[in-house]
Amino acid sequence: MSFINPDRFKIVDQLKRNHLVFPRAEELKTAFTKCLEYQFISQKNDCVEARGLVVTGNSRVGKSRELKKLIGDFNASKTQMPDGRPAKIVSCVLSGRVSFKDLGVKTLSALGYEVQRARTQEYIWERVLDQAQGQGVVGIHYDECQHVFAAGAKSNAVFLDSFKSMMKEPRWPLMLILSGVPTLFEYVRSYEQLDALVDPVHFDEIRLKRDKDELRELLFAYADEAEIDIFQLVTMDFLSRLDFACAHRWGLVIELLIDTLTKAKLEGKSELKLEDFAEQFALRTGTTKQYSPFTEPDYVEAFDAQRMLKLSE
Repeated sequence: MSFINPDRFKIVDQLKRNHLVFPRAEELKTAFTKCLEYQFISQKNDCVEARGLVVTGNSRVGKSRELKKLIGDFNASKTQMPDGRPAKIVSCVLSGRVSFKDLGVKTLSALGYEVQRARTQEYIWERVLDQAQGQGVVGIHYDECQHVFAAGAKSNAVFLDSFKSMMKEPRWPLMLILSGVPTLFEYVRSYEQLDALVDPVHFDEIRLKRDKDELRELLFAYADEAEIDIFQLVTMDFLSRLDFACAHRWGLVIELLIDTLTKAKLEGKSELKLEDFAEQFALRTGTTKQYSPFTEPDYVEAFDAQRMLKLSE
């Protein structure tokens, strides 16, 4: 028995590889390039300081997706450092509370080096430095970095000072990319020495008055990829319903759109209707398609946006 529908897999894979470049991605790339240039100049002139980024935004606004694309493109470019080696950046996703020693173990794993946790914290972080320098890793991305902090925790100071020290390490200063929810920036900003070394990049939620053209472009791009017509569907009323149903989160819009297009493609449909989105919204949230933001006249009053966000997640 097969548990994977090859036709569905092909469609989903094709759609998920679709990537539009929006202004927020250009802003991120510009900030990234600035830090990278600083890193290379520091190497060339034997400086002992790197710069970094703090990328923030609410959940499901697309931070991780854009960073993954940017870092992937950079690594694939094999950009040469001043010493002639190709530079790399590695990523490490954090979940739940971790100690600084745990962070070292996770960082080594991202560098492809497994170490026993019984080793001392000093030994573990020395190996991080050795491996990064030996592999030409110029930067480390810590995703969901807010997890290392907690209100009032004494360990906050340890992480903040250690991040600063990693960026000012004389032997091999590392460019850090810290990404997470907006509270992350508040922690970083509370430590002046680290705050001075990083540039903030914030990802906003959808604001329909400002972003309606980008949202339309997103819808048409994915629909064109699936070869399904949505021209008659994309009215301001539909955009408002989609934005509301997805709690103003770009990531949720993309996920719902991919689900809807995939089912329509498998069924041989050539055009999307409002009911198609209502059906997929119901499947994602456990609600009924007869009662959703896509079907109710007074959907703003009928539904609680925060509750729908929790259901979607």
